[in-house]
Formats: sequence, C-alpha cells, structure tokens
Amino acid sequence: MSLNIHSSPEHEFEPELGLPEKLPQGEKVLWQGSPDLKTLLLKVFHMKGLVLYFGLLLAYRIISGALDGEAPYPMLLSALQIIIFSSLGLGLIGLLGYLMASTAVYTITNKRVVMRIGIVLNMTFNFPLKQIESADCGLAKDGCGDIYLKLNKETKIAIFHLWPHSRPAKWAVPQPSLRCIKNCAEVAQILVDAWSLQNNVISRSVKINNTESGESKSHFTGVETA
Repeated sequence: MSLNIHSSPEHEFEPELGLPEKLPQGEKVLWQGSPDLKTLLLKVFHMKGLVLYFGLLLAYRIISGALDGEAPYPMLLSALQIIIFSSLGLGLIGLLGYLMASTAVYTITNKRVVMRIGIVLNMTFNFPLKQIESADCGLAKDGCGDIYLKLNKETKIAIFHLWPHSRPAKWAVPQPSLRCIKNCAEVAQILVDAWSLQNNVISRSVKINNTESGESKSHFTGVETA
C-alpha cells in the first residue's frame, strides 16, 4: 500500500525552494524555514558540553603535570597538542552543523509538511497533514524549539533517513521533526490551523505548559500543536 510519502534525491535545480516540484493549484506555502545554527550546535551537538570536556582535559593535563614536577616544555607541548586536536574536533563538528542547517529546508503548506534534508544526498519527504496524528513542540526560553510530528501507524520511516531531523530517544518509532526553528510557537500555530482545516476539526490555539518549576529538569516546555 502506498504511503504517499515522496522521497527522492534532489536535482541540481529545484522548481521551488525546498520543494521537489511546483505546488499544485490550490496549495500554497504557509511557512518555510531552516534550523537555527546556534541552537542546532548547542542542542543537537552539545557544543557547550564538548568545550567544557576539552577544557577540563586541558586543565587536568596542566595541573597533573605541575604536581608531578614535569618540566615546563614537554608539559606545554602536550597541552598545545590537546588544544590543536580539540579545536580541530570542534571545528569539524561546527562545520557539520553548518552544513546540516544550511541544506535543510522545512515547509508547511495548507496540505502537507515538507522536509528537504541531507548534505551529500538531499532527500525530500512529504508528510500530508491527514497522515499526521498529532504533534508536540519543545520550546526554549529564546523562542527556538522543535516540532515533533507523530505519523499514523501505517506510515513508517527509518531513523537513519531522518537524523538529526527526528525526535530524540524515539528510535523504534521515529518522529520526523522540525529542529531548532525560530519563533517555534508561531510556527506551531500555523501548523495547528492548517492541520485543523485539512482534517475538518475546530482550530485551537497552541498551549504552552509552564514546566520551569523547581522539580522540572527539562530546559524545554511542552506545546500541544495538534
């Protein structure tokens, strides 16, 4: 049975930005955007944690060398090696994040959600709104966040086709996600309205549940979108 999910390699020239073909009559783009690079590096690649790790590694090397009475030159040489390789690793991760953010385009139309993702091989996935059962949104304090799409049970997609454009920790049943987008609550409301019209249900507002209590350990708040 066809799942109506169009997945195809992108050609050199797109008929429309982020879309594999021109939209049919009656369909229009409601929103289009890409992941925010800074948020992607911090949230997906945990850049702060990596910088802290390499910083602690460097500090340990210097302190342990000093306590052991090691000569300054070999100790500094070793520290310089740590700095060089750490910078190289962080630079490669930054480049990977840049490529992922710059090649990904998310599109919401009045009939579907389109995700054009991939670095070497661009892939386009179409998710008709009628195949989306619900969606959740993780919203950060700065307004950036993720929108996670829960597809119906008949629609299946492999996690390695999506990462990192998928919901974290949902490996068995992957959920395609619009990652690290700015003004996430506004985009979620656009999706709510389009989904409601397409599925003939009453539109409702996005609800942000405040989880910034002392008991909450999550930096993100939950948003009901559909």
